[in-house]
Amino acid sequence: MKTKFFEFADIFHTRYKTIVTYLQHPLIFLIRLYWGYDFFQTGMGKLNNLERTTDFFASLNIPFPAFNAIFVGNLEMIGGLLLIAGLGARYITIPLIGTLTVAYLTDDREALMKFFSEPEKFVTATPFPHLLASLIILTFGAGAFSLDGIIRYFRQKKN
Repeated sequence: MKTKFFEFADIFHTRYKTIVTYLQHPLIFLIRLYWGYDFFQTGMGKLNNLERTTDFFASLNIPFPAFNAIFVGNLEMIGGLLLIAGLGARYITIPLIGTLTVAYLTDDREALMKFFSEPEKFVTATPFPHLLASLIILTFGAGAFSLDGIIRYFRQKKN
């Protein structure tokens, strides 16, 4: 009796794991599309309102506010496009994570300082969803539905 149950449980687990594993790629694809587009829009907003962005960066005591406004705007815009395409996704997330860390250290410092005592402040801060999406893509890659996935497919096929 016990062996039949364990056989069933093993078969169920194997099939369940296979099905759920197939969901990874569409999920990563949706995360890349949604947050890549959001990064693109945010970067465009910074560049289209450069004077306001520069003033805001200056109010946060960010050094070289004009340069950093242009740099961050371009990084978010180009980074967003690369995430959408899934090209170099794991690489572009590193500087994006850097800018989000600076956002926490400057504009959302209180939320960062309350990471352990009031975690809801950390996760409701503006940079959090972008940071989470970037960390997911850094960790799991761009998935099969991406230029990275296509390149990987042809490189494996060649070998």
